[in-house]
Amino acid sequence: MDLQNTQQYKVSVQNLTKRFGDLLVLDDINFNIKKGELVAIVGPTGCGKTTFLNCLTKLYTPSDGDIYIDGKVADPKKHNISFVFQEPTCLPWRTVWDNVAYALEVKKKPKEEIKQKVEEMLKLVGLSDMAHLYPNQISASMVQRLTVARAFSVDPDLLLMDEPYGQLDIKLRFYLEDELVRLWKTLGNTILFVTHNIEEAVYIAERILVLSPKPTTIKENVLVDLPRPRNPVDPEFIELRKYVTDLIKWW
Repeated sequence: MDLQNTQQYKVSVQNLTKRFGDLLVLDDINFNIKKGELVAIVGPTGCGKTTFLNCLTKLYTPSDGDIYIDGKVADPKKHNISFVFQEPTCLPWRTVWDNVAYALEVKKKPKEEIKQKVEEMLKLVGLSDMAHLYPNQISASMVQRLTVARAFSVDPDLLLMDEPYGQLDIKLRFYLEDELVRLWKTLGNTILFVTHNIEEAVYIAERILVLSPKPTTIKENVLVDLPRPRNPVDPEFIELRKYVTDLIKWW
């Protein structure tokens, strides 16, 4: 492993391998993410995306290799690694305001800093007027915006998003994808976005990493060189979506 190489990037995944007994799930995965980059990951069902994410968050210990943040081995006790799941993870007994504050409280931030950050995030996601309400009193799209606001609030070194809009209808999904891109451009965080939806990957990402079936490797690194805002019916968009789709369909 070239430590100097890891220091050039915000996130560097080096020789990441994961075995469960004799079963090889992740096979020597290598990629880098620049600071402030939004990268999508796609791959066939059952290719090991969940295992991959669990290794990145250190829920699983890699069998070989590791993930580096700013040139140092990723450590949840030292680095801010935030996770947005497909299923909303709001705390139902806490208000919208208190849900965003929760992540900052866990980090033991000063009360004044918490207040300032929560108000900033709620304004950015358009939930300031909903601050006093509980999750069951707001819409599904608002709950997802709340979840994203909480993840962004701690200024994460790496924000992992695991199909956060997978259960929403297409209109809501496009709306929230636009919101995510706007937040990302405003705050400049580094994001790794996992999705089954290839159109979604092409719509939001600067690069797409295409995973192979198990044992999982990176099949191809696809640059998404399209202007923003992106138009899903633009011929270049459609061509790129088809190219990524074919990478997953034909092995």
